[in-house]
Amino acid sequence: MYADKEKMSAAYGSWKSPITADVVSGAEKLLGGFAVDGEGRVIWLEGRPTEAGRSVLVREATHAGDAAEEITPAEFNVRTLVHEYGGGAFTVSGDVVVFSNYEDQRLYKQSIKGDHVPIALTPDYGAPVVRYADGVIDLHLGCYITVREDHRESDTNPTTTIISVELNGVGKTEPHVLVSGSDFYAFPRLASDGRRMAWIEWKHPNMPWDKSELWVGYLSADGKIEKRVCIAGDDPNMIESPTEPKWSSQGELFFVTDRKSGFWNLYKWVESTNEVQALYPLDAEFTRPSWEFGYSSYAFVEHKGQNNIIACTYRQKGLSYLGILDHVLGSFSLVDLPFTDIYNITSIGSHLYIDGASPRHPLSIMKVSIEENQVAMSGISIIWSSSSLNISEYNAYISSPEIIEFPTKVPGQTAFAYLYLPSNSNYQGFEDEKPPLLVESHGGPTSESGAALNLSIQYWTSRGWAFADVNYGGSSGYSRQYRERLNASWGIVDVDDCCSCAEFLVSTGRVDGERLCITGKSAGGYTTLAALVFRKTFKAGASLFGVADLALLKADMPKFESYYTDSLVGKDESLLYDRSPINFVDKLSCPIILFQGLEDKVVLPEQARKIYAAVKEKGLPVALIEYEGEQHGFRKAENIKHTLEQQMVFFARLIGKFKAADDIIPVHIENFD
Repeated sequence: MYADKEKMSAAYGSWKSPITADVVSGAEKLLGGFAVDGEGRVIWLEGRPTEAGRSVLVREATHAGDAAEEITPAEFNVRTLVHEYGGGAFTVSGDVVVFSNYEDQRLYKQSIKGDHVPIALTPDYGAPVVRYADGVIDLHLGCYITVREDHRESDTNPTTTIISVELNGVGKTEPHVLVSGSDFYAFPRLASDGRRMAWIEWKHPNMPWDKSELWVGYLSADGKIEKRVCIAGDDPNMIESPTEPKWSSQGELFFVTDRKSGFWNLYKWVESTNEVQALYPLDAEFTRPSWEFGYSSYAFVEHKGQNNIIACTYRQKGLSYLGILDHVLGSFSLVDLPFTDIYNITSIGSHLYIDGASPRHPLSIMKVSIEENQVAMSGISIIWSSSSLNISEYNAYISSPEIIEFPTKVPGQTAFAYLYLPSNSNYQGFEDEKPPLLVESHGGPTSESGAALNLSIQYWTSRGWAFADVNYGGSSGYSRQYRERLNASWGIVDVDDCCSCAEFLVSTGRVDGERLCITGKSAGGYTTLAALVFRKTFKAGASLFGVADLALLKADMPKFESYYTDSLVGKDESLLYDRSPINFVDKLSCPIILFQGLEDKVVLPEQARKIYAAVKEKGLPVALIEYEGEQHGFRKAENIKHTLEQQMVFFARLIGKFKAADDIIPVHIENFD
């Protein structure tokens, strides 16, 4: 708590704040996954904006208070480009780590002990045309089983397979193909006996959350699949999307699927009858859409040689929970954690390792010790934090979100958002003034915003802005039915819900209806552009690598998403035309600023350039900022800083009524400067 003190009255948006763009861009590191080595120490993949986005593996210190050990040599960058989004870039087993190197996309094996010199496992094809992700080490045969995406014959339609790579090779032997024939694969997982392997596969036109299949293959003594059986997803009368298969140490297979209820719940495969059993039905989501590889939403807790205990995380009404499930007794209990957003779980014995965050705690890896009765914690320790800041120093400036439910355009239907009101211990707004509002439409669009501490949001609210992070219809985290609101309605439902949220906040007297702005990245950038073109709710907007032309997007989509617009919009070219903001710039009536990475392979730079040229020709204020060396999402600290500052000063100049407190040199705005 803070002692009451007299606040200065100043225009909303003009407040001074210690949460500067330098603080935002320089303080936050990214987390690309974590695992536990043979000594029980955590190894995590750390993305560093201050090193041009380079990702390195870091090992937990042996003793508390000691510095963590960086194990990735300076010339390496641990990152895979499978599906363009990556994930699952490394695997740890004992004192060995296998990882994908960004520059050449080859796999390397590295001993955690000794000199740490990585050894190439896969051939050098002369260019990064073969990519790998989401692997497991087969200790029985001394090989690495992983997903391979092969671009040698076609860059637009690469071949995806599950392969086996020799761990004792020297990077010259061509890997052996274990599974092929489907368009996509994920989660190859071996049983402890080495004789059974589970995996997920799916085919066009589906995304993995639309419809997928869980298979088990039986391996011969020399590591080849002799026969296979489909466990879930092949029933023509039931649509489901199984994911995250895992074998217990006793050889039982568990997984998550959304059959019947539409909620992703935990299931178990009964091998003797080839049936599946629901473990604990709940109207909640026990996983999230597989945009990246390597998700781990549950883990087995070993206790006295038994592993009937499962620690699992689920999402329900905008918050995450940690549950302890005894799948034999059917009992379920919640563990109280200081996180509102939980992402991944792994375990060693009765210790859980969890990454999560809360509105006042940055993304962190937490070690949780579970008591013998499995229903309470005996200890918590933070192993890693995404922020190097002492966040408590900024508590007086941090706005905690309120989960709001607001009416949509569909009678009787509601959607959700996190509302952050202005918060600064030194300032208050004028009595006769309401704050400007910035609405954010998240990317995906099949994704979800959360309540985790986001210093980018606090940058706005500590300066006197209200901020609404909208989980529009089509967002994940609320059931398949909620996700499928966007089917054939992208550019309509998401746009309407963002507008409805802003209008709801105006009607309830919380924000200024004349200063409504919208921003978004990628798919959220499309929603931003569509809202500005097809609706009149917002007065200005910012699109970060957003989609302006759906036909161009469809033509340039990587294989993973090549049919995505068919479900979101439709196959008819006229629908793509009618939903594309670029074709209706004449309807745009407000300023816009655009940001684009020049190496973006998902939304090509041509998209931003087309909308920029069209808006400029119409005579409206517009600016385009392009970044060399950036892809789909900005990773360099200087570009993250510049983007944040230029959005702020752009809105300050063009919707008026305040002057930004920070000393920011604005970029040139066409048709304004």
